[in-house]
Amino acid sequence: MKLTSVLTTAVSALAVSVITALGFSSQALGLSITGKSSGTWGQPINYPGSANTDPHYTGVGTSTFKWGDSQPNQPIYGTPANEMSFTGNPFQAKDGMPFKIGDLTYYNGTVPQGTNVDSVSLSVALLFSEPFSFSEVFKYELELENTTNEGDPEKDADSVIVKNTFSDRSFSFGGDDYLLELIGFSQDGGNTAVRKFRVYENQNITAGVYARMTRIAPPRQVPEPTSLAGLSLISIYLLSRRNKTLRNKN
Repeated sequence: MKLTSVLTTAVSALAVSVITALGFSSQALGLSITGKSSGTWGQPINYPGSANTDPHYTGVGTSTFKWGDSQPNQPIYGTPANEMSFTGNPFQAKDGMPFKIGDLTYYNGTVPQGTNVDSVSLSVALLFSEPFSFSEVFKYELELENTTNEGDPEKDADSVIVKNTFSDRSFSFGGDDYLLELIGFSQDGGNTAVRKFRVYENQNITAGVYARMTRIAPPRQVPEPTSLAGLSLISIYLLSRRNKTLRNKN
């Protein structure tokens, strides 16, 4: 192989190496964090002018909230009270993948009119443990639509409506930035989120609560013109040295 070819190859390899170093940042390995979740119910509220003038409820500060005056021995009613429970679970959050942080189960009971509540909050706490520790708390406001029963299953169905959404939370680890996004309530593995649940009388429904952690990719860097000019000067210098060496030998 001629010296010219060797020199040209070396200069080209140098140029490619420098451009690569300038133009692309190394991709971080996919981060995986383990943790666990829990949920507690807040104090319910009734709106001004509400028909629920005699609210009955239990479970504030616990993972199970019940509302409505349960009268299981009365033939008109005959069911337990309405109930919502949050069941937390251990989880593993992987970069870019939805992960479940718990389940919400809602039971629609038949209770006397006026003994319900209009709204209640659910605080979901995420405690991350490995490879580092931090915590976040998300608070849901849930509106409870309790209908007057008329004997029509569709009209008698009650609903839970998710009133609020959340902004993304951010954190840094290993020199990279990440977003922690609460997707919300989902019944298809976190692919889509739902904001309303309709439940028939004396039936229940369960939905998972999902989140996602995503690495924020840094903007792609383009080499400055001065950097490319520097590469050209290096090439010219090396070629000049090679020509001078050949002349001296001759």
